[in-house]
Amino acid sequence: MIALKRKDENNMRKNTVISLLFSVTLLIGIMVCLICNIAISGNLTWSLIPVSSIVFVWVISFPSIILGKKGILISLISLSVFVIPYLFLLSRLIKVKEVFSVGIVMAMASIFFLWVIVAIWNRVGKTRKLIALGMTFLLAIPFMVIINVILSRMIVEPILDVWDMLSIFILVILAFISFIFDYAKKKGLMK
Repeated sequence: MIALKRKDENNMRKNTVISLLFSVTLLIGIMVCLICNIAISGNLTWSLIPVSSIVFVWVISFPSIILGKKGILISLISLSVFVIPYLFLLSRLIKVKEVFSVGIVMAMASIFFLWVIVAIWNRVGKTRKLIALGMTFLLAIPFMVIINVILSRMIVEPILDVWDMLSIFILVILAFISFIFDYAKKKGLMK
């Protein structure tokens, strides 16, 4: 118990240092953008775009960095909550309304996909990581097709092209390999 407690304390200390370095690095990036923008144009114009993006990344990433695996769920909740305000702000800053209208649809579909993947990994991945990985690869295929269908309706894009077909082929191969390795591991053929 004492050794486990020390290990947890060491991990927490390490995560705290990493999260502090991450935060300081992002803060330096914000300061550089603001200083350059003011020095070049005399006021804040373009720097608001990278600053808002850096803050968005920090809000989403920080829980996972400080808490490790336990923070992934909090990061996903943060992404789910803050993506709409971020896209709205970004569309206003760059004055392109499609960033919000197209971005929100893509973001919602992607977040739904991420929640499905988290559910699979919480249910299946605890005991059979390779099966969960194979399922993730297979679920990426209909997700990709759904995204392509939505995009083809919102902006004139083909539903599937050569690269999509190649991606589907690679995802099927990766899923097959994951299932084969899981089978081999379960039968004791692999250690």
